[in-house]
Amino acid sequence: MASVRNARVVFSEIPQGVPDPQRSVKYDESELIDLDNVPLNGGFLAKAVALSIDPYMRNRMREAHIVQRFSPFLLGKPLVNYGVGRVIRSEHPGIKPGDYFHRKDLSFQEYSVIPDLSDVYVLTNEQKLPWTLYCGVAGMAGQTAWMGWHEYAAPKPGDVCFVTAAGGPVGSFVIQLAKAAGCKVVASAGSADKLQFARECGADVVFNYKTASTADVLQQEGPVNIYWDNVGGTSLDAALAHSANSARFIECGMISTINGESPHVKNLGMIVGNDLKVFGFIVGTLLPRYEDAFYGEVPRLVAEGKIRYREDVKKGLQYVGQAIYEVQTGGNKGKSVISLE
Repeated sequence: MASVRNARVVFSEIPQGVPDPQRSVKYDESELIDLDNVPLNGGFLAKAVALSIDPYMRNRMREAHIVQRFSPFLLGKPLVNYGVGRVIRSEHPGIKPGDYFHRKDLSFQEYSVIPDLSDVYVLTNEQKLPWTLYCGVAGMAGQTAWMGWHEYAAPKPGDVCFVTAAGGPVGSFVIQLAKAAGCKVVASAGSADKLQFARECGADVVFNYKTASTADVLQQEGPVNIYWDNVGGTSLDAALAHSANSARFIECGMISTINGESPHVKNLGMIVGNDLKVFGFIVGTLLPRYEDAFYGEVPRLVAEGKIRYREDVKKGLQYVGQAIYEVQTGGNKGKSVISLE
């Protein structure tokens, strides 16, 4: 076979604030690959099928010397993130042509040679779900909600659960988990559309944090027993101020600070005063305990229509920059995914 195009998206400029969709990343079609003869060296050749766009990707758009939990993107090199791939050729005994898999750091290019099975989970997809869902409700976003809830929430019937970014892929799943546990759910989001979806997922009280005071809402609807935090900042401060004794604070994300903003949190003393349990977590730390159970349960529930979800799918790598921008500014209409099939 003659060489074919291997389109990719490279990290081209470290952003100041919100990533510029035209400058921070670049779509490039100049690379070619010989699918029949590219050396595998004991690994396997894969085609990207679906790639996840997530808020934390902004943290990786930084100077290479800055040490954080996740490695930085490298200037001039393809982005990497959670994604689904299909095996084209394999020299590895643990995976064969035709297999589909989920990988933590799949390259944002059409074809990649993957050296081994590190962070690779072969997907059986017995329910025949669209592969994009394995980047969302049946993938990393769903894992974050499901695993974090099971590990930290310790819900009791009647608990008040406050969920921020409630119209997003993690928050909307958490609402459904909380309702299944018998909680009263208070949910905030930044648009009428997202609030409507939060209500459809079962939230009892919804409000727009841009037009209503979070503190006033929680004073009326609280105190808060479980706080699922996706945003940090003033929402975190209000939840602290209106927390119940021994409340569980599950710190999943802080998108309000991700682009350089630094809202002041004044009520940290409530952690001591109300004997709060504060859990910060990265889903990767929970995967070894929960991954098999998650894949054994959640895809089936999705297929049966028992879990609500929304996707915002863009077809083609050329839309990666725009998708990243929308996720950072709240413009996406569901879990943001790039589809390549």
